[in-house]
Amino acid sequence: MLGRRQIREKVVESLYSYYQNPIKFDVLEKNMFSEIDKIYHLYIYQLNFLVALKDLAERQIEIGKNKYIQTDKETNPNQKFINNQVLIKLEENDERLSFTSKNQDLKWDIYDELLVKTFQRMSAGKRYQDFMKEEGHSFEADQKFIGKLFLRYIAENDDFHDHLEGKELSWADDFHIANSMMQKTIGFFKENEPSHTLIKMIKDEEDREFARKLLKQSLNHWEENEKKLEGRLDNWELDRVALMDKIILIAAITELDYFPLTPGRVIINEYIEISKVFSTDRSNIFINGILDKYTKDLNRS
Repeated sequence: MLGRRQIREKVVESLYSYYQNPIKFDVLEKNMFSEIDKIYHLYIYQLNFLVALKDLAERQIEIGKNKYIQTDKETNPNQKFINNQVLIKLEENDERLSFTSKNQDLKWDIYDELLVKTFQRMSAGKRYQDFMKEEGHSFEADQKFIGKLFLRYIAENDDFHDHLEGKELSWADDFHIANSMMQKTIGFFKENEPSHTLIKMIKDEEDREFARKLLKQSLNHWEENEKKLEGRLDNWELDRVALMDKIILIAAITELDYFPLTPGRVIINEYIEISKVFSTDRSNIFINGILDKYTKDLNRS
């Protein structure tokens, strides 16, 4: 699973959506959980992309073997990439296979233009070529290589990001969350342990209730929390506070008030990080100052 920060992000997004277009709470809540489910679809789609790169490499080797006149490279192909132990674990992962079988739109066509272009760039790159020249198949080396491959050709690939935006609009906004899930997945694999499960955004009913309660309490106490915020603005009017900053602060104040078991400093740090995703460069300083003042006024540790 991921931490609760990603759940908090989706609550903040839902509050922002509500402010733009007020709807009934049950519809808002349903939409929020639907958006969370879409992140898992994106995560599987990215996992499938890595597996499809392996499939494409195998296809290239097969084509070479079937040529009437073969080069030495085609007669004795380097199979280090397709034998990468992390890729094999991903390929054989039961949960990925099961979910993909039920959601065929998450599969990649082996001749997809983006997939082929990425494979060509990857196989021509120095990191790939150096990896293929190395002798042996250490699990740690395989894991490190796939981690770097993911960063270079998926997480930092503008073409991949643009492709996601065209396929599902919300995926572009949640790309950073799915990327974090991918990195954790690659890092969690163990050499001699089977991998049947994957990461969940919401691991259990406790997480689901946390999201539901934070969303509901933020809306129920919106006006009083606006007053709490206004009272801590020095020489500044509430209507001059950026909308996203105000929503982040209201969600944070709500959590500080209604989730007493979570340490105040943890809550502040979480919303500072959220502001770095959604707000301007200096918003985190402003949000930290307001929340720090609020926790001191409450004597909230």
